[in-house]
Amino acid sequence: QVQLKETGGGLAAAGASLRLSCAASGLTFSRYAVGWFRQAPGKEREFVGAISWSGGRRIFYSDSVKGRFTISRDNANGTVYVQMNSLQPEDTAVYYCAAEKSPYGLGTHRATTYAYWGQGTQVTVSS
Repeated sequence: QVQLKETGGGLAAAGASLRLSCAASGLTFSRYAVGWFRQAPGKEREFVGAISWSGGRRIFYSDSVKGRFTISRDNANGTVYVQMNSLQPEDTAVYYCAAEKSPYGLGTHRATTYAYWGQGTQVTVSS
C-alpha cells in the first residue's frame, strides 16, 4: 500500500521560512514525479510546484511561489522537500504532496495526474 506523509507545517510570521517534507512508503519514490499542492479555506486546490523523477531533472513552480519556494529531493532518504521562504499570509493553506500514477514522469500541474496523496500539513502565516 502506498502512503505519503507530509511534515513540517506550522505557524510562521510573515517573511519567515518553513520547510515541508514528503516521505513515501510502498513505492520507489525516486522513480516518481512529485507535486505539491495547497488548499486554503474556501478555495480550490492550487498547484504549487513539481519535481520530476530523479532522472528527469525538471522542477517547476506556479507563478505565485516562483522565486520564493524551492523543491528538491533526497533519494537516499526517499524524501521530497519544499523550502518556503518569504512566507506571506496568502500562503496559509493545507499543503499536500502527491506522486504521479506512473513512474519516470516529469510532473505536471494537473492534480488528476497524481494518484497518491498525503493527508496534508497545515501552514499558517501571520501578518
